Amino acid sequence: MSNETKDKAPVNGGSEYVIEMRNITKEFPGIIANDNITLQLKRGEIHALLGENGAGKSTLMSVLFGLYQPEKGEIYKDGKKVTINDPNDANALGIGMVHQHFKLVDVFTVLDNIILGVEPNTLGFLRKKDARRRVLELSKNYGLNVDPDALVEDITVGMQQRTEILKMLYRDNEILIFDEPTAVLTPQEITELMHIIKGLAAEGKSILFISHKLNEIMEVADRCTVLRKGKYIGTVNISETTKEELSNMMVGRDVKFSVDKDEAKPGEAVLEIKHLTVKSRVHKKNAVNDVNLTVRRGEIVCIAGIDGNGQTEFVNAITGLEKPEPGSTIILKGEDVTKKSIRYKNSHGISHIPEDRHKHGLVLDYNLEQNIVLQRYFEDEFQNHGFIKFDRVRDYSEMLIDKFDVRSGQGPVTPARSMSGGNQQKAIVARELDRRHDLLIAVQPTRGLDVGAIEYIHEQIVATRDAGAAVLLVSLELDEVMSLSDRILVMYEGEITGELDPKTTTVQELGLYMAGAKRQDKKEVTAE
Repeated sequence: MSNETKDKAPVNGGSEYVIEMRNITKEFPGIIANDNITLQLKRGEIHALLGENGAGKSTLMSVLFGLYQPEKGEIYKDGKKVTINDPNDANALGIGMVHQHFKLVDVFTVLDNIILGVEPNTLGFLRKKDARRRVLELSKNYGLNVDPDALVEDITVGMQQRTEILKMLYRDNEILIFDEPTAVLTPQEITELMHIIKGLAAEGKSILFISHKLNEIMEVADRCTVLRKGKYIGTVNISETTKEELSNMMVGRDVKFSVDKDEAKPGEAVLEIKHLTVKSRVHKKNAVNDVNLTVRRGEIVCIAGIDGNGQTEFVNAITGLEKPEPGSTIILKGEDVTKKSIRYKNSHGISHIPEDRHKHGLVLDYNLEQNIVLQRYFEDEFQNHGFIKFDRVRDYSEMLIDKFDVRSGQGPVTPARSMSGGNQQKAIVARELDRRHDLLIAVQPTRGLDVGAIEYIHEQIVATRDAGAAVLLVSLELDEVMSLSDRILVMYEGEITGELDPKTTTVQELGLYMAGAKRQDKKEVTAE
């Protein structure tokens, strides 16, 4: 395995590298996010950037894109030193970025978001038809099908991701930064995106690809630079390394890639869903159509499906974020909670790791400790006659931060907005798993997490099951579905179309059900 260390940066600014970031240092209060890092991107290569949550990957790319200014270091484009003060400078240099947390305006349409800032016009009059035609052409060419007229607030997270990618392609950028681009995509969409990324590199575009998913890096990248706790660990050729070596470089120890768990011992029913129907806000068909299922204590039931097939609305109806149609019944521990409030459900046994951590998981302008007690500050443990027990909140937060390895520059008082995506996710998982619950609803619980964190979260979910809780898992990750579930229910177009045993089914069969190519009769799908 050959390492190309930062010392080998060509001092003469040779044109072998389309982008060079030399000795970049970026600091935030209480933390050095990037500590003297050098990154070299060759023309036409796919260069992966790998590291734990909070290792400094997104920060480094934000420096390149002009969102942050480094304390030290220089950036070279085609061997010439450049100054990038803001994203407009980056775009002028042909640098585009698909952000991990989408930079979209919710009340605008998909089309308006894509052309925002580069609107085609003649004498000040917007030529929207031309823009629409170009966007539809790009979406067709790259297999990124979107509805240009849909409002962003009404589309799925997966569709928002496609909108971000189209935004960059629309601008004809030659250096493309993908920050965790597959975090919310389905396996089929990931395969398509990998094909697109390879095609873009073949056209001569240079790509920086941030991912926690080692399989993707092994498949698509030419070289990989590894960061750990803000420091440069090394750059390796993918053809000369292994997944195990990369994971060891990333977390500093060997990582298990399989989930260890005993046979499930299902007990009494915790959640019973009867004839659940939810209207779609996007089209005339129901988003969820007459779904019946039961989740029992001591089992992990997984809802598998391609994004946009009703999983979001299904979970929202159970947790209280969306109203189900009349005739729907949600029973929690024998009690009808269909019309109960979100707080009632939370305080009566439901923990919920939401799909969208920014919209439903955190108050971004609150600090970490405030977010950790968000659903419990009114309990006697944390308040006395309406006055918050701040010392108790601090102690409890510090305990969870340590237990779940939530990395933050200022500890409990770190603003949630300033934390890395993976550490925001860890904070939500810590809060929900530590609350007393009979039912854990986990939607994409390991989204954006590194392999070490995924290993730990999977262990905690299994421990939750073994402690006697019921777990309803919603995941787009086929590996996660197959290894963590005790039962798999496939949701397609708002209906449960199959019940599968992860011990006897295959990834291929599961994929057929998810794509709608295969389905069981309704009487076959007991969902119990």
